Amino acid sequence: MSKEQIKYLKSLKAIRERSKKVYQKAESNALNHFQVDLSKLQNAVEVINKLMKRDYESIKDIPPHGRWRHFDVGGKPRVQHLIEKKWKKEQGCETREITRRLLDLFVVSVLLDAGAGSSWSYKEPSTGEIYNRSEGLAIASLDMFISGIFSSSTSQPYQVDADKLINIREDDVRLAFQVNENNLLEGLEGRANLLSRLGYALKTHLEFFKSEENSYLRPGNLLDYILSQSTIDQNKKNIVNINTLWSVIIDGLSEVWPPTRTSLNGVSLGDVWSCELLVETKIDTGEEGAIDPTSNLIPFHKLSQWLAYSLIEPLSKISGIIFEGIENLTGLPEYRNGGLFVDTGVLTLKEKDYDRGIEYFRENNNNNNNEVVPMFEIDDPVIIEWRSMTLILLDIVGERIRDSLGLSPEQLSLAQVLEAGTWKAGREIAATKRPISKGPPIAIKSDGTVF
Repeated sequence: MSKEQIKYLKSLKAIRERSKKVYQKAESNALNHFQVDLSKLQNAVEVINKLMKRDYESIKDIPPHGRWRHFDVGGKPRVQHLIEKKWKKEQGCETREITRRLLDLFVVSVLLDAGAGSSWSYKEPSTGEIYNRSEGLAIASLDMFISGIFSSSTSQPYQVDADKLINIREDDVRLAFQVNENNLLEGLEGRANLLSRLGYALKTHLEFFKSEENSYLRPGNLLDYILSQSTIDQNKKNIVNINTLWSVIIDGLSEVWPPTRTSLNGVSLGDVWSCELLVETKIDTGEEGAIDPTSNLIPFHKLSQWLAYSLIEPLSKISGIIFEGIENLTGLPEYRNGGLFVDTGVLTLKEKDYDRGIEYFRENNNNNNNEVVPMFEIDDPVIIEWRSMTLILLDIVGERIRDSLGLSPEQLSLAQVLEAGTWKAGREIAATKRPISKGPPIAIKSDGTVF
C-alpha cells in the first residue's frame, strides 16, 4: 500500500471524487439500497429558498456553517460575552491568545458533537433553559470549558491541553453532560475515549500543537503553525490555503479516531468506509498491471470537515486570516442533510432494507413514542450509500439555489447554503413529520464519534 494511496484517501479531493462514482450509479437508478427520484430535488430547493427568505433579509446576512452558531442558541451571544467581558476587559487578552482559546473550545466541542439521540437534553445552569441535540451538546461543552475541566492549569481555566485531556474519564463526561438513567446520551463512552485520544494526538504532533508563546500542548496552538505557513498579501493580510488547515486536522488529529476504523499500513484513515458499489471499480495506479486495492473505499471525513468549517470562523474573524480554496470542502454527509433528501422524496429506501432497518430499530429501541424509523449501524451499506448521495446532492442543491437567485458561489457559498438551508430544512421537516422525537427518517446507532 503506497503512501500516495493513503494521502489520496485523506484528501479533500477524494471525498467528492469517490462519492461522484456512487452518484453516477444513481443517475440510472442503479443504487443497491435506495430508489432515486432526482425530479424531487426541486422540492428541497423550494423549501430552502423559503427558509432563507424567512430568516434573512439579505444573502449577505447569512453566516457560514459552523459551531459558533450553536453557542449562540436562544439569542444569547455567549462566546462574544466571553471574549469582550472576560478575556479582553478582565484579563487583557491579546488577539492571538483569544484565537487560541476559541480554537481550544471549538475543537473539543466539535469532537463531542456526535448525535446525542432523541431522549437526551441539557439544562443550562446559568439560565435554566433546556437544550438538546447539537445545541445542547454545544452549551454543555462550553460550560465544561469555562469550568476548567479541560485545563491542567490551576490559574487558567480557559484552555484545553493534552495532560488534562488524557486523564478525562467517562464519569467526568457523564456528570458534565447531566447523564442519568432518565437522561441517556448516546455514545457516552465513545466521547470520553475521543477526548483522551485527542490528548495523545496533541502530544504526538508537536509540529502543529506546540507554541513558543505558552508551555502547554493545546489545540489552539495550531494558530502558530497556520501563521507560519501563510503568505502576506499587499494589504498585509495572512493568506492560507485550506489544505494547510486540512493537514492539521486530518493528520494532526488522526489518533482521535477509534482503532476499529479503517486503517492502512497502521495509518488510521478516520471516516473512511468500504462501499459495495465501488468494489468492482478498479483504478490503475500507474504501474504496469497494478490495481488499486483501495478502490472500494469511500472517504467522508464529516467530523473533520465540520471542524474545518468551525475553525475557519475564529481564525478569520478574530485573527483576520484569509483562506483560499474553501470551496474544496464539501457538504456534510450527516443525518440532517441526508434526512432532507429522504423526507422530500429524492431518496427512498428499498423495501428489503426498510424492513431490515425497522426490525433493527425495534431490537435496539425501548422508546414507545410510536415514531418507528429504520435504524442501521454506521458502517451498514445503507448508511454508506445514503451519505455518499447526500454529499453530491448538497452540491447540486447549492448550484440550483444559486441559479434560482442569480448568484455566484462567491456570493452564496456552500457553507452558507448548509447554514441557512439544508441543515435547517432537514431539521424542520423532521420536526413536522416526526413531532415527538424530531429525529431523522433513518436512524443511525451512534458510537459517539461520527454523527
